[in-house]
Amino acid sequence: MTKYHSVLLGVITAIMTGTSNANVMFTPDTQNSIAMYMAQSTGDGTLFKLFAPNMWDFLPQTLFLVQYSQPTQVFRLDARINLNMVQNIGYNGGHGLSFFGIGISWDVALLQYHDLYMGIGMGPYMRDERDRWVDSRLVFGEKFFIGKNISNTLRGEIFTIHFSNGNFTYPNRGFNFAGLAITYSF
Repeated sequence: MTKYHSVLLGVITAIMTGTSNANVMFTPDTQNSIAMYMAQSTGDGTLFKLFAPNMWDFLPQTLFLVQYSQPTQVFRLDARINLNMVQNIGYNGGHGLSFFGIGISWDVALLQYHDLYMGIGMGPYMRDERDRWVDSRLVFGEKFFIGKNISNTLRGEIFTIHFSNGNFTYPNRGFNFAGLAITYSF
């Protein structure tokens, strides 16, 4: 490998995986966080429901998500890499739509203003079963969030999240949720 290739590889690696103690989604000098997410179903359908509350149709499903995160950077933007455990509970008319899943995801803070941040995230998840909305165990989660630093160790976020399989199999109606999260950095 030439010297040029080594330098280029080093620059790309630094941009993609650099860490920062000033990450807006973490307390300064912390390298870990645990988050608890709780959300209500906003119906099945398209990924665009993340940004279109006028399309939401609240259905009898509740989502619980526990997330462990570490700070990183993506193209010099504050980011976090996450290990997620998700449980969707369908009740009343939502029976047969419950699932448990494990996944990894990356969240990037696209905009920051003092203690506020806004970002997007995505990653693959493996579910325990198929259902009538999505006929695959592998799904992808896409998230939009707005967060605020509440104290030195706590952050609050409002978020929307979408799970689907990218039309690899049919049906692929997708799951959509909106909710609140609390994050503790340590």
